[in-house]
This record gives sequence, structure tokens and C-alpha cells, in this order.
Amino acid sequence: MISKIKYWLLATRPKTLTAALVPVVCTTALVHFHQLPIQWEVSVLALLSSLLIQIGTNLVNDSVDSGTGVDTEDRIGPQRVTQSGIFKAKTVMNAAHLCFVLALICGIPLVLKGGLPIVIIGLFSILFGYFYSTGPFPLSYKGWGDFFVILFFGIVANTGLYFLYSGLWNLEALILGLQLGLLCAVLIAINNLRDHATDSKAQKLTIPVRFGVNLARFEIYCLIFVPFLLVLYWQIKYPNHIWWPLAVLFFLGLSLARKIQNTAPSPRYNQFLAMASMLYLVFGLLITIGFLCRP
Repeated sequence: MISKIKYWLLATRPKTLTAALVPVVCTTALVHFHQLPIQWEVSVLALLSSLLIQIGTNLVNDSVDSGTGVDTEDRIGPQRVTQSGIFKAKTVMNAAHLCFVLALICGIPLVLKGGLPIVIIGLFSILFGYFYSTGPFPLSYKGWGDFFVILFFGIVANTGLYFLYSGLWNLEALILGLQLGLLCAVLIAINNLRDHATDSKAQKLTIPVRFGVNLARFEIYCLIFVPFLLVLYWQIKYPNHIWWPLAVLFFLGLSLARKIQNTAPSPRYNQFLAMASMLYLVFGLLITIGFLCRP
């Protein structure tokens, strides 16, 4: 029983779940920054819905990739429960469906509060989470995985939560969402660069497979650089707030980019994924501090 729980936790890919956590924390801080009242039940339900959608997406991916030849014994990334034979593909897919249903249930109070826009956001988030790896046009197999992450784990997550609090679509929530979405996409870009050889064999047309390793590296540079460039917006508009630690953090991003430039795709990229995850998490923490620490 304990071992099964351990493997189910492994299947959720817990190290990636900061993608759901950081936007909710940062947007809630932005709401406070704009002097709007915090409704913790809104943030908690949004977080639960986002986590369940992400876990469901991860489980669909685990179930499908073993059957398409993407996850094989040659895989150099973390262990996958379906490919390893720990769980059957159908079992993992059923667990994904359960996560999506629970996400819908958590979203009902949010729909009652936000109306039709939240219905649209919720349904499309679940649909695109499911079709990320399967269906007639699986996004990750057609090179759209990076865009999906930027859109749904960045722009949509931040602007949608801000809308729930204010009833407005806010430019600063959009800028924040773009920053977080781009940094979150660094993880999938590194993952795709690491796996480009096995992805190519399985005809998974990620950006490295479509356009080559050099362009994939350039993409990662842009995904890292642009969020820090956008810090200038916060510095110029709110010069008395604490933004300078983000400038220091940029050097961690620069170090990561250099390591990727100088290292051929290999198991060492798993270390780079950990660095990218830390970069994303700390960026979210520091910009949250910038919002909360009033001059």
C-alpha cells in the first residue's frame, strides 16, 4: 500500500507542481498590492483547481507516452510509472480523468463568483490539459507544448485569478503572467532539449526536433531573459519597491543558460531542470516580496 502511494506521488511529478502554486501566490500578492481585499477561499480553490489540472495533465502524458514510444528504456529523464510497468496505462488515464473531475468540482464556486469568463477558462484549461498529449492534435507532439505552458500556467492563470478578485482584466496581471509563464516554459524547453533524440525517433515534433538544438537553446535564452527584462516595468512604475533582488537572480538564469550552451543533451540536464525549477520558484518569491513590502 505504501509503495503504491509512493508511485502515485511519483506519477504526479511533484517537482513540477510549482507551476500551479507560483501564479496563485504571486497574483494574490498583486491583488494585495492593488489594495483589494483578499478572499482566501478564492485563492485556495484556484490553487486546488490548478494543481488538479496539472496533475491530470501529467498523468495523461505518462499514460500516453509509453504507448507512442516516447518513454522507452532509453529515456534519460525521471522514471515514468506506465513505461516502467508499475501501473497500467488505463489505470493512469482513469486517475487523470478523476483529477479533471475534481478540478471541475473545485471550480464550481469560482464559476458562481466569476461567471462565464471563468467557465470558459476552466473548460479550456481542462481540455487543453487532456489534449496536451493525446487526441487528434496532441499539443506536445506538434511543438505547441511551450506555448501551452506560457498561456495557461502564466497568462490565463494570473489574469483569471485577478479577474475573480476584481471583475477586471488587468494589464499588470498580464505582465506578471507573461513573466511567470515564460520562466515556467524554461522547464519544458530543457526537458524537450534533453529528450530530443528519443522524441525524434517517436516522431514527437518538439521545437528541438523541428528546428534543431541550436534554435532550442536560443529559445531557452529568450525564455530566461525576457521575464527579467520586464522587471524594468515594475522598477520604472514603482521605483520605491524592492525589485533589486530580481536583478541579482538574473545571474542564476545566466549561469543556467551558459551551462545549457556548453553541455550536450544528457542526463546532466536533469540537474538543469532542478536549477530552472529553483529559478522559477525564487523569482515568484522575490516578486511577491516586491508586492508585499510597501515603502
